[in-house]
Amino acid sequence: MTGKRRGHGEGSIYQLPDGRFRAAIDLGWSNGKRRRKYVTRRTRAEVVKALKEMTVLAETGRLSTQRVPTLAQWMDTYLSEVASAKVRPSTLHRYREEVEHHIGPMLGRHRLDKLTPGHLTSFYRDRTTVLSVGSVRRMHANLRRALNVAVRWQLIHVNPAALVEPPSLPHVEVRPYSLVEARRFLRAVEGLRLEARWLIGIALGLRQGEVLGLRWDDVDLGSGTLRVRGQLQRNPDTGDLVFVETKTARSRRTLPLPPTVLEALRRHQERQAAERFDADSWADPALVFATAVGTPIHPRNDYRSFREIIRRAGLRQVRLHDLRHTAASVLLAQGVPARVVMEILGHSQISVTLNIYAHVAPEIAREAASRLEGALWSGE
Repeated sequence: MTGKRRGHGEGSIYQLPDGRFRAAIDLGWSNGKRRRKYVTRRTRAEVVKALKEMTVLAETGRLSTQRVPTLAQWMDTYLSEVASAKVRPSTLHRYREEVEHHIGPMLGRHRLDKLTPGHLTSFYRDRTTVLSVGSVRRMHANLRRALNVAVRWQLIHVNPAALVEPPSLPHVEVRPYSLVEARRFLRAVEGLRLEARWLIGIALGLRQGEVLGLRWDDVDLGSGTLRVRGQLQRNPDTGDLVFVETKTARSRRTLPLPPTVLEALRRHQERQAAERFDADSWADPALVFATAVGTPIHPRNDYRSFREIIRRAGLRQVRLHDLRHTAASVLLAQGVPARVVMEILGHSQISVTLNIYAHVAPEIAREAASRLEGALWSGE
């Protein structure tokens, strides 16, 4: 062991065989063992600076005596003790898969206090070659939340994920149905057993899980309103369909029903009552949209029905979620303010609504130009 004699107040500093410098600060006894914290830097000056910072943390009680876990160990703790109490089972399942297949194999060996922004940047760059940018950004958000908790628990002092920008999300143009296409879709579903399901999807923009999770208690046919309070989801661990509350407070909303949708729901209720009368048994009489025996409709079967409807109608293939975008597009094109559309669709941020607005902006601009012409030059 070589190196200069340590200066006054520098604590225990020595030089390693590879030329780097190491400092140790004594944290006293814990569980019968002497605890020390070590810091290694390239130069003595860097070690002196780090040692002073550690001393301040120790004197203020912010320097933990716990052994710093690896990222893999910490993610297991975080998911089990923190995230499990806050997120849905499906979300927790996805988090665990991300750790098992991606975060753990590539970053899990690093101790939290040794994890650097460079490690994360390289990880994101590598993962974008095999995953979508959206998936990588979700992993970044998960890591940032987990490491924020590690900071609060005084395992580390700085969250390296907060110092890193995730990959930029490429712009994806929203291509909802035009008004002409929307009318063709409505003609295609006219008279179907679940006509009301599709009218709600394209007129009110409910998410698939929100529509399939509707209960008759949520529908007031007298006042012509519909409440969105929950969703139908598939449990990824068991495969069972479960009813859960909406994800955010903004998603919980009460909507007025257009007269055509209201009448379709009344017809649907009558038809369902007849089906229940003829059936040997009916699983859940509270469900608005159910199978022929009253069980929840599986989202996969609902999607298959949608694909068949648009195939028979000769409409271009779009995502089921684009019915929701179609509702927003039609509302915006009719001059409904974006803030009102945001409330109807339960968007969490106005930016989501305005992204759809960009699709219909040219049409609205042409209408505005026509109105301007009438106001300025056609009034005399």
